[in-house]
Amino acid sequence: MKRGTSSAVFKPLLNFIQQALFLQRDVRDLKEDVARLEQGLHDTNEAVRQLAVEIQRINERELQEREKFMLRVENVLLRYERSLPPAKKSKKHK
Repeated sequence: MKRGTSSAVFKPLLNFIQQALFLQRDVRDLKEDVARLEQGLHDTNEAVRQLAVEIQRINERELQEREKFMLRVENVLLRYERSLPPAKKSKKHK
């Protein structure tokens, strides 16, 4: 077999092996990228869940604060009404 013929036969085979190795490396790198992205997505989802819980707690606290405020206002109004002299009867209600 001549040297040129041998080289012509092996060159496509070597190119194929080289491409296969590069593809294998690329697939490995992509799998690592996907794993990192999945972990990032998991972390993001967990952060969103924690924020949702915190927002719910804040909403509940705000509701309680509004209720307490309304009770204070009602208490002040009741005290104020008690301190007023009795209303005079108007001529319209006779």
